[in-house]
Amino acid sequence: MLADERDISGSEREIIDVHIHITPREIISREAEYRSEEPYFDLLSSNPKNKFATADEVVAELDKEGIDRAVVFGFAFQNQDNCRFVNDYTLASVERYPDRLIGLAVVNPLAEGAAAEVSRCLKGGLKGVGELFPEGQGFDLKSRSQLEEIAEISREFAVPIMVHLNEPGGHEYPGKTCDSIECGARLAENFPENLFILSHWGGGLFFYELMPEMRADLKNVYYDTAASPFLYDKNIYQTAKSVGLLNKVLLGSDFPLISPGIYLEEMREADLSQADMDLIMGENARKLFDF
Repeated sequence: MLADERDISGSEREIIDVHIHITPREIISREAEYRSEEPYFDLLSSNPKNKFATADEVVAELDKEGIDRAVVFGFAFQNQDNCRFVNDYTLASVERYPDRLIGLAVVNPLAEGAAAEVSRCLKGGLKGVGELFPEGQGFDLKSRSQLEEIAEISREFAVPIMVHLNEPGGHEYPGKTCDSIECGARLAENFPENLFILSHWGGGLFFYELMPEMRADLKNVYYDTAASPFLYDKNIYQTAKSVGLLNKVLLGSDFPLISPGIYLEEMREADLSQADMDLIMGENARKLFDF
């Protein structure tokens, strides 16, 4: 716990960012080569806002913004060899910073050996799978058969799968896909015993938890706040509270796209109580990742 993050009673709380991308220097230095081979990586890299960060740079950002831990992962490539390469980097990064970084494994569910790679990474100390890009990697998020193997392994280890979802309306931007609320709902329906993190507020799927049958289907689904300042105003936090879901919302910055400090400031301005902020900033993540 960092010294300057204490509540008024003097007790300590831990702040956890569950959505941070790390990139090996080898990929950063050979960006053009990877872009020529990986269409979705090329699409995201074409965004003028796109940045890369090594694990060392991520830890420096955590120190700067007063964040205690981060959930980190490499880019989810189409090519499974590239996924394995970034997974090795994530494994090494977590080993180097065991008190600061929690790692997820990326795989292409359609690739031969994807299930074995998930198993290797989880046995090696990573704590989940993701962030997966359904459209970018070419798999169907609504397909039970395409995801069954990695879902089964994730259930066995009781770890979450993080999936990229987008809002169905609003402005266009590089990386916005058709994977939205219907896909997230079907995913949860197909695998009711799996834990899921649906990125970017689940594309707005959380609103449908006002429907009793949907709340039942989504009982094991969490929502992260990644890219929220680019998509919604700060009132989204009160909206989630009114739906009764603050116990399922996770601070996720999408760094290095956006600094986590921006989210902390938005939450402070959103009229949330300290107890509400504590849930989003760390307590929910501690429960989900069981530490």
